[in-house]
Amino acid sequence: MAENITIARPYAEAVFDLAHASGKLNEWAPRLDRLSQVAADPAMQEAIGNPNIAAEQLYGVFAASCGEAMNGESQNLVRVLIENRRLQLLPQIKEIFDGLKRDSEGQVEAHITSAFPLDDGQTRTLVQDLEARFKRKVQAKLSVDPELIGGVRVNIGDEVIDGTVRGKLMAMATALKS
Repeated sequence: MAENITIARPYAEAVFDLAHASGKLNEWAPRLDRLSQVAADPAMQEAIGNPNIAAEQLYGVFAASCGEAMNGESQNLVRVLIENRRLQLLPQIKEIFDGLKRDSEGQVEAHITSAFPLDDGQTRTLVQDLEARFKRKVQAKLSVDPELIGGVRVNIGDEVIDGTVRGKLMAMATALKS
């Protein structure tokens, strides 16, 4: 997977540069979302991996599945990806594009996992604390994992803030073993 991200990065950066220069970041985000959904579909993955399907046939099937998401610029992107046998990378291209877009807008995505569902007040307070710490606008993605026992774990980029009971017990066990 890391290899796919590495291969997808130049494509994502090119799309981002094009969208940013033309002031169309907000138009490209949903377009890439649709393109990546189509590319991730199991039937489309099968077609992408089938060596018996010609590039033009694959483009036709893909374009028909995308509908309105296929404008002139996205048609060019899809054709380049098909030509370079990289169409299956659209989900990674979208992921990288979204990160670049958030960075340019001064935002960061936080994956917040809690042992129990957080109410609106708790979520708001946590997001405000994270915004103060990271000095950026935080977009929270919430999930629940009862195995954490209590507390929350926050992943922002490659930084992890582990305030869970499970994490503290594991740290204590490691310290006792030393």
